[in-house]
Amino acid sequence: MLFNTTRFFVFLAVVLALFYALPQRFRKYLLLTASYFFYASWNPKFIALLLTLTAIDYTAGLWLERTAEPVRRRAILIASLAANLGFLGFFKYYNFTASNIALALGKPAHSFWLDIVLPLGISFHTFQSISYVVDVYRGQQQVVRNPVDYALFICFFPQLVAGPIVRARDFFRDLYHWRAPTADEVSRGLFLIALGLTKKMAFADQFAAVANAYFGNLAANPGRLTAWCGVFAFGMQIYFDFSGYTDMAIGMAKLLGFHFPVNFRRPYLARSITDFWHRWHISLSTWLRDYLYIPLGGNRHGRWMTYRNLMLTMLLGGMWHGASWNFLIWGGYHGALLSVERAIRGGREEREGWTLLYPLQAVFTFVLVLIGWVFFRAADLRQSLQVIGRMFTSEPGKMLLQPWHIGLVLVALVIAIAEEQWETVERLMTAPAWAYAAGPAVMLFCLEVFGVIDASIPFIYFQF
Repeated sequence: MLFNTTRFFVFLAVVLALFYALPQRFRKYLLLTASYFFYASWNPKFIALLLTLTAIDYTAGLWLERTAEPVRRRAILIASLAANLGFLGFFKYYNFTASNIALALGKPAHSFWLDIVLPLGISFHTFQSISYVVDVYRGQQQVVRNPVDYALFICFFPQLVAGPIVRARDFFRDLYHWRAPTADEVSRGLFLIALGLTKKMAFADQFAAVANAYFGNLAANPGRLTAWCGVFAFGMQIYFDFSGYTDMAIGMAKLLGFHFPVNFRRPYLARSITDFWHRWHISLSTWLRDYLYIPLGGNRHGRWMTYRNLMLTMLLGGMWHGASWNFLIWGGYHGALLSVERAIRGGREEREGWTLLYPLQAVFTFVLVLIGWVFFRAADLRQSLQVIGRMFTSEPGKMLLQPWHIGLVLVALVIAIAEEQWETVERLMTAPAWAYAAGPAVMLFCLEVFGVIDASIPFIYFQF
């Protein structure tokens, strides 16, 4: 049930109508039922897996609360982590590991493969569940005793499939102290849903056609300009696709009285790779910081240990996205860039605000990010190296982007700069009705003129 389909919006309308028609004490049961129905609409077989992981971590939380002895508490935590990472590792990384073992033994890559279907959203709800157990272990989160409450935290349908990764303390604050959304929050929610839908259908899917055509047939698309066009198109696609999904998830949550964290903050305006990761997929980058980078030692044990911790954190971030050498290299590439920036900057904090050098820094950072996206999008390592080689070849190539693609980019750039400087979109959401209406009107125009209706272009992060 894709967010950009009529079927989903009928589902959402029914859920909203029933949610506010029922007495408050029954609403969480409705949301839990609706969330399991939403998940089952993809593949009902994996409901059992979702329930198993939910039961394991719910039980682990209760045991941690009742156990004071440090060794036993640590054993409970390790058992919970082993279960979560074991399921994630089997479904996501078994075939990748088996392929490399087979090749090392001189056998065909598929010799030990299993016919494994990746459960939808397993990376997101696994990390979300891990954060709860770790926070309970640290004493930073109260134990949730009601299994229905905990199950809803794991499977809440707006963010179940592709995030953002919501911390337990934020979710249960809203659940236990629920209040009806204000008129302002409803208007924001509707605006974000429309904005996300526009990003997906009018922007992301337009660029997806170019990226898919390029990466799907490199032989027919030689040359430097062609390669940069294909990679640039994917860079636009993945941003508008993922941030569009996140906007819709945040907007739907607002309509139901829940408040999700911001997951994107104009990442392509970043002045450095460090700044980029402060703006891109913020819920994942902060999760990696809090549950991996800082426990590894962060920057507390000298610069070389800091570089090691950055590399390990980003390598895991790469592997979180998928089981392939491409994702591992993508994570290592960003880890190396973060380490280089840390070495150059030393202990100095990054300067904030706009300077004369800022446009050059932003363009340079954007180019570095685009080079990394090659490994994210290419089918395999061989194709990645082919694309990288073509990006820096002397053969000129052809222009794949049409004038309207450039127009869409310029419109998005102007809006992003205005939002960065003056919070224009934020102000528009709280503006008088006549001004507020201009936003949805422009988005409706974009959907009418540029909108792509193609079920074969799903949200990119559904595969993670």
